[in-house]
Amino acid sequence: MAGICTNQHMAAIAIRGTDNHSHVLFHLPPTQTLSKAVQALKTNSSKWMNDQGMRFAWQEGYSAFSVSVSNTSAVVNYIRNQENHHRKISFEDEYVALLKKHGIEFDPKYVFG
Repeated sequence: MAGICTNQHMAAIAIRGTDNHSHVLFHLPPTQTLSKAVQALKTNSSKWMNDQGMRFAWQEGYSAFSVSVSNTSAVVNYIRNQENHHRKISFEDEYVALLKKHGIEFDPKYVFG
């Protein structure tokens, strides 16, 4: 995914995935929309996985959050240690708590489609 970021003129800061999700922290250039950036990451990474003989497909949706420069190092540490972190709280529970904490309305039936 770092190579995809580079090809899309996005600076990859931290990338890590688990069995059911991934986190990609990158600088989005002002000439790129977020939806196009995510589409490029998902399209190219799933193509690469399938070309390697691994059947893979992303879910339809995604979530994106902005990060202030002052919080970048904390987010990088979180991404690097997410496997350990999710031993304490599931990704699903943490995600729903994050949405609620920030007052983001959601329909639970669509959260983990």
